[in-house]
Amino acid sequence: MQTFKTITFIGSLCLLSVLNGCALSTKDARDPLENWNRGVQTFNDKVDDYALKPVAKGYQFITPQFVDNAVTHFFSNIDDIGVTLNDLLQFKFKQSAQDGARFLVNTVAGVGGLMDVAQKIDLPKHDEDFDQTLGFWGVPTGPYVVLPFLGPNSARGIGGKIGDTAMSPLIYVGYGVIPTGLSSLNRSFITGGLAAVKAVDTRADLLSTEKIANEAAIDRYDFFKNSYLQRRNYLVNDGNVTEEQLDFDESDLDPDAKSTSPSQQ
Repeated sequence: MQTFKTITFIGSLCLLSVLNGCALSTKDARDPLENWNRGVQTFNDKVDDYALKPVAKGYQFITPQFVDNAVTHFFSNIDDIGVTLNDLLQFKFKQSAQDGARFLVNTVAGVGGLMDVAQKIDLPKHDEDFDQTLGFWGVPTGPYVVLPFLGPNSARGIGGKIGDTAMSPLIYVGYGVIPTGLSSLNRSFITGGLAAVKAVDTRADLLSTEKIANEAAIDRYDFFKNSYLQRRNYLVNDGNVTEEQLDFDESDLDPDAKSTSPSQQ
């Protein structure tokens, strides 16, 4: 029940934000909740600085590379279940067959998904989620929203996260749908533990890339907002977007950092 309570809590926060949105001033029509969003991003940054990032660095320091890769592959393999279902909901039947085969191959030959065997036999990883499915069916993006702990989102993206959670088999371990021979409390601990490991592993994988945002962005908030909205637009439209839709607002970038190529850093 804890997970559903969390989802309900987040939904209530978002509804409260929408009700208060008319009282907030903004320059960006996509972002009517800017005052709220900036405050939440500041909170998330503090949580990341004092909790998640140190844990991620410690995890990366003590974890051998092959173990780190195995953990990443395991959760990626679990996510392929949702990818396959979203393929079907978007009528991508060929891709659905590929992603379903990918999951089976990695689960069996990859020892429960610890190794990405499918990649070696031309079954590439695809990126489909329920937010993209909602976009496929014409649901608009809605206002940009930053959620506590979860970060950048949109009104549609919140619905997408709820759908993705429902498609993940990991959540059902805690509710006894998947029998484990353990008590309900122990199953809940297992579900929460797996979610925590996945969050730390994901954050550790991002340690090497956050330098781009930290050095290039004058306004971190605008940088993350534009990055999120443009990437989601790109994914929903399967890359069929105009150059104008992909361009960053150059005012968000430090001119010196923008003109420096990665090889020069």
